[in-house]
Amino acid sequence: MQEILEKIQQRTGIDLVNMLAEELSGSELNSLLLEVFDRKAGQLKPSQLLQQYRINRFVQPVAVDVMQLRAKELDTLRWLKQRGFVPLELSPVSLLGTCAAVAPVSQKKIISATRGTEVLSDATNAIALHIADQKKQKRDGGLMKYCTAHRHVRTPPVKVKGHSPHFTVACLVSAGIDTGNLAFEINAIREHFLALQTVLMQVFEMEVKYFKLQPRAGYKQGDQLAGKIFEDINNTFPVVIDTTVMPNDYYQGIQYKAVINIHDEEIEIADGGFVDWTQQLLENKKERCFISGLGIDYLSQIM
Repeated sequence: MQEILEKIQQRTGIDLVNMLAEELSGSELNSLLLEVFDRKAGQLKPSQLLQQYRINRFVQPVAVDVMQLRAKELDTLRWLKQRGFVPLELSPVSLLGTCAAVAPVSQKKIISATRGTEVLSDATNAIALHIADQKKQKRDGGLMKYCTAHRHVRTPPVKVKGHSPHFTVACLVSAGIDTGNLAFEINAIREHFLALQTVLMQVFEMEVKYFKLQPRAGYKQGDQLAGKIFEDINNTFPVVIDTTVMPNDYYQGIQYKAVINIHDEEIEIADGGFVDWTQQLLENKKERCFISGLGIDYLSQIM
């Protein structure tokens, strides 16, 4: 990508990236891009459109039984609702920077669009933004719990058989206020683990073999957090503490993985942890947020 940008600068004699990013307002840039894309689309012939369709990996249908997937999505949401998570139907797009502005994620890994938007790449970020907006409007610091089943699009290629750039994930987000004694943290983990166990058993007829707690930096309780949570939930869930993983600054305090067993192979089918997104959005250090994602697209394919 950098080579292409350098060639453009050499050919035009203008640092277009700096000019577009720094010199133009959001509305000016949006108007410019809309006109450019309108002209580009007008230049396309139908035969060229078909040719591009064949080579663009982002627009190809995924090889999945769509009727089964939709049924599993609906069943998943029903069970999550029974566990207290309010289902949301999110927009296919989110605000530009929904992920990159609050998390260590490169915008280059996301399909950016016009009108200040991007193609949704992580529903948990979009839900956290929705929660922060609700809290701001209602001035409500109480517990909020939402879920969705959404198709995500991510640009980095993955060399895994059957992988698609777009895939469905069931997402859960719990947000509240720190009330001391790790009350929010322990309750959030309990509720998410129970919800995941329920969905896997009731919808996919699978059991969680165990949950892995992976300590992360950036939380006030530090290294004690994993131990305290383990002590509290060890009698309820199959759980282990995993300290062998590489550092990861996406999560704070705790990251977790839910592991299932398929054909004698351990598969990490769910992932989540504590994030500081609502703290940043609301500028309030007492805000707490816990997220989870379950790969129901993958589960539907192996059923």
